[in-house]
Amino acid sequence: MNTSDHTAPAVPSSRRWLTLAVLLLAAFMNLIDVTIVNVAIPSLSDSLQATSSEIEWVVAGYIVAFALGLLPFGRLGDIVGRKRMFLFGVTGFTLCSLLCGVAPNIDMLIAARLAQGLTAAMMMPQALALVQVTFPPAERGTAFSLFGVTAGLASVAGPLTGGALISADLYGLEWRPIFLVNLPIGLFAVISGWLLIPKAEGGERSRIDFVGVLLAAAAVFAVIIPLVEGREYGWPLWCFVLLALSVPFSAAFVLWERHRAKIQASQLLPISLITNRHFLLGLSMTSALFAGIPGFFFVVAIFLQVGFGFTPFESGLTTVPFPVGVFISSLISGRFGGRMARARLIAGPLILASGMALLYFVVASVTDSVDHWDLVAPLFMAGLGMGITVAPLFATILTMVELRDAGSGSGALQSFQQIGGALGVAIVGEIFFRMLGSAQGHGTYRDAFEMALIYQVAIFLLLAFLSSRLPADVEGRSRAMKADETQESASAKG
Repeated sequence: MNTSDHTAPAVPSSRRWLTLAVLLLAAFMNLIDVTIVNVAIPSLSDSLQATSSEIEWVVAGYIVAFALGLLPFGRLGDIVGRKRMFLFGVTGFTLCSLLCGVAPNIDMLIAARLAQGLTAAMMMPQALALVQVTFPPAERGTAFSLFGVTAGLASVAGPLTGGALISADLYGLEWRPIFLVNLPIGLFAVISGWLLIPKAEGGERSRIDFVGVLLAAAAVFAVIIPLVEGREYGWPLWCFVLLALSVPFSAAFVLWERHRAKIQASQLLPISLITNRHFLLGLSMTSALFAGIPGFFFVVAIFLQVGFGFTPFESGLTTVPFPVGVFISSLISGRFGGRMARARLIAGPLILASGMALLYFVVASVTDSVDHWDLVAPLFMAGLGMGITVAPLFATILTMVELRDAGSGSGALQSFQQIGGALGVAIVGEIFFRMLGSAQGHGTYRDAFEMALIYQVAIFLLLAFLSSRLPADVEGRSRAMKADETQESASAKG
């Protein structure tokens, strides 16, 4: 068996930081695409004469396809090679961005967004997995923290770039440049990735677990679709039936993976991960974190733009203190590496909750206008909390994963991130729009946003509690894992 792609490098690659730059560029392209689309929704709706349900699918279709593809493509990277799968994903994502930009109607745009989500699912698990297998343990905390910095930069650049491009209406293209801007970024990422990422073959020459793929897809589909479509259709019975079916689908998936392990066949999600309670706790923490942030930015855009007349650019500019806080705290967090991970995972969500609570009191004083300067301090505080949380969260979860399963582990991590995001958008949207009702006054938008902020405070306090359930010796466990990796690497080399 070729283990070159699955063990810690005996001698770290001299190109590992350049490799990381390429991986971060791909992550940036994926993240900025999400934030740009959110800003462009009103323009898309007017230009393509789309219904609210069709516009929702421009966003939701990407989320659904991304969530469904993460586990199988993560595992496929473990088998056929992560560099190969990453380059396929970046190439496909770039081509799909072109299709989105030239889409003549809403149906074509939705189809292109679904394909774009699948190609994003090809590249993103490989990005985290390649960090896991390229960097020595002592450097991984810094490497993972840079993903938080990238998220902060994308969060800043997305709304501002999207608002600026739509307002400029370049060559009469209206919203289309928000997708076409990916073309030069994607082309550069493909060429530099092909040249810089170390060549490594897959470690397992085994067949894909197709039954596992179908069962996992059914479980994720049964959760995501009701969360995305429930509010639009008034939560009909079929939504609750699908949610209930996610339980037997999940149970069947676990039983099937146990069977595959017993007969020593490849598994979509290795049973060692399914039975690792600390890994499962980490997945729950990931879901809790991302059940807050995407829903928050979903309603804050409506609160500012529809409720108080902000332009897309003004709305994006108002939220800049949050990603600035993420950027600063991610840089600081990276200097800690893997130290004090449990303490940071408790402190970060508490700061996030405090920022949202402060924002609640600021919003409560709003009457007929919103002064964006009043939002700077609470948004910056919340961003600091987010940046403190993300790097140790991802690093701690993936520390629990053996290197040969890095693709599967990062795929599962991002699947739960997407499920948490869909859950958060559904809950926050339900709270906000139910409070809003048919009224359109400033006070009504203020009250609806206040209720959404109460949810934000609650979900981040829950995350702090879950973090407190991590083992007190999480750093010791990390050191033990590093020792095992070193021994495995030495054996492979020998």
